[in-house]
Amino acid sequence: KPIAPARTPWGLRLATFALWALAGASLVYWGLRLLDKPLPGAAPAPAPAASAPDALALGRLLGVVPAPPPGAQAAAPVQGRMALVGLLAGRESGGGAALISIDGLPAKPFRVGATVESGLVLQNVTGREAHLGPAPGAASTVTLAIPLPPGGVQPQ
Repeated sequence: KPIAPARTPWGLRLATFALWALAGASLVYWGLRLLDKPLPGAAPAPAPAASAPDALALGRLLGVVPAPPPGAQAAAPVQGRMALVGLLAGRESGGGAALISIDGLPAKPFRVGATVESGLVLQNVTGREAHLGPAPGAASTVTLAIPLPPGGVQPQ
């Protein structure tokens, strides 16, 4: 009697196919990895420089160093803290207004007679200058001037 070929189950065929597919995929993956060239000029970015922490500020934050009282800040000269950005002089009325920036903040308008800062009142404005003092009638202690434009030519 002739011998009939043995039938192989489908599970064995699928397992064989999966193994060969896995071997082929592995071969393709490693082949692409070996042939891959790095991009020219693609250097890693340098690490940022480490900055030293401010020990006094850190101590104040953690409560180790007592904070100075609010009024005990080093008094910066008023002339260096304020900048005259613009002005509107009332030639006939004697009034006017000045646009003054304090401590680098955006400029604010002040009318003649208004308090600019504690102890300083805008006394008057003339030409390119604003005069500040302790009171409207007192002698001026601070004079702010609008900086000349580039080239140093004063407009008429």
